[in-house]
Amino acid sequence: MNVLLLYPRFPKSFWSFEKTIELMGRKALIPPLGLITVAAILPQEWNYKLVDLNVREVTEAEWSWSEMVICSAMIVQKPDLLAQIQEAKRRGKRVAVGGPYATALPHEVTQVGADYLILDEGELTIPLFVEAINQGQMSGIFRAPNGERPDVTSTPVPRFELLEFDAYAEMSVQFSRGCPFQCEFCDIIVLYGRKPRTKAPAQLLKELDYLYELGWRRSIFMVDDNFIGNKRNVKLLLKELLPWMIEHKYPFSFATEASVDLAGDQELMDMMVKCNFGAVFLGIETPDEESLALTQKHQNTRSSLSEAVNNITKSGIRVMAGFIIGFDGEKTGAGNRIVKFVEQTDIPTAVFSMLQALPDTALWHRLTKEGRMRVEGANINQTTLMNFVPTRPLEEIACEYMDAFDELYEPSKFLDRTYRHFLTLGTATYPDKGKGRKKPFSWVVLRALLIICWRQGVVRSTRWQFWRNLWSMQQINPGGVGSYLGVCAQIEHFLEYRGIVRREIGTQLAEFLAEEARLKVAEASVEKVAVAETAA
Repeated sequence: MNVLLLYPRFPKSFWSFEKTIELMGRKALIPPLGLITVAAILPQEWNYKLVDLNVREVTEAEWSWSEMVICSAMIVQKPDLLAQIQEAKRRGKRVAVGGPYATALPHEVTQVGADYLILDEGELTIPLFVEAINQGQMSGIFRAPNGERPDVTSTPVPRFELLEFDAYAEMSVQFSRGCPFQCEFCDIIVLYGRKPRTKAPAQLLKELDYLYELGWRRSIFMVDDNFIGNKRNVKLLLKELLPWMIEHKYPFSFATEASVDLAGDQELMDMMVKCNFGAVFLGIETPDEESLALTQKHQNTRSSLSEAVNNITKSGIRVMAGFIIGFDGEKTGAGNRIVKFVEQTDIPTAVFSMLQALPDTALWHRLTKEGRMRVEGANINQTTLMNFVPTRPLEEIACEYMDAFDELYEPSKFLDRTYRHFLTLGTATYPDKGKGRKKPFSWVVLRALLIICWRQGVVRSTRWQFWRNLWSMQQINPGGVGSYLGVCAQIEHFLEYRGIVRREIGTQLAEFLAEEARLKVAEASVEKVAVAETAA
């Protein structure tokens, strides 16, 4: 069986980082870990080719070679996924689809002709799919029996060799699935449950061994939705990871996602830093405690959020954070409060979006019951209006959102936040990381550095600020200069993207207000006719 694994395109979004990635000569941020894991679970006697459409197009030879097309996608990739299914069917191929989007909204996938739906987690449903293929079945929907969750200690090493390594800014691996918390708006607990399941330390080290063997020597993103969901097992992993990193002379740096209670475990943070974890993404959402409590993100209300960010930063881990506007009961000025919090805590990369009710989440069920859903679909991009009726005017929320997004990524403010953040990072030092390992000279890195210096240090009005901050960084935290410039490069993406946010949200808002006005006129006309008929 010749299988073409297709990964659909992402639209331009906060996380696409097109302009920043281009500087480094890369084409995509991270690879499709799900598809190369699927390739490892499927029969190994089958033949596989993988095409990430964020990297390149499918060739005619690849289309001709394939007997089956398998796709996986997240909700944000919906438009291109549906287009690829239709294209594959046009070419007479059998199509199988899995991943978060198909699992959440399977009917939308079958409507465009997908033959097989491999839903839920592949360790349980891929064997059912393979059995159906062996029996000659031409279609089918495969789900985990009784909502069962697989033991991920049985998950094989992903087929990393199928990837085009030079195309990606970072590699990706996964240690755990699931999250112990119950945030109302989050679909992770719907997809993977509230009991974090982890791989064995030796299992993950085997994956790192394979990446090392294949020649990877750059950053790795640990794609766990909450890396510290099972702190005991994470510490067991880190305990075994440290000697591996020392023996291999620190070939990788790591980043991951975690809940803010990371800040309360100094031992865990120290272990992460010693293993070369350089950054963590936190779901802060909002500094408004009432909104956090209402959306059941109670873990963010147990201690000061600003102190948590500072504790993590002072431990030597760069903080990225997610923020959301539009929670029920939210008071006017939420956008300004988020900007103020970001500035006070010096978080350089603040992912900011309007709240969406994702399919099958507790929020989605509650709003559906209350009759407040505006549209059927949902998106997790930063350029989509809320898909439900909020408790304060949508126009007010959208305007606050656009203004706050603009302010967060005003170049001068972004560069100063980044500078202050790295000064704090510079107070945490751990010796011997990478000792004895020489990084090869790279013309690509040199070119990127020169472009950043030219744009931010010569062309733009930030020129004096850029050179002043860079000089100070070199004096105070020379070891962090490379990472510092890497984060400074993000503004190359945000400068364009904040314009996209304002344009697309502004257009949708104008259409929404026009429709609201039309409905009010229609309602007034109906009332006028009713009054006239009553009078007659």
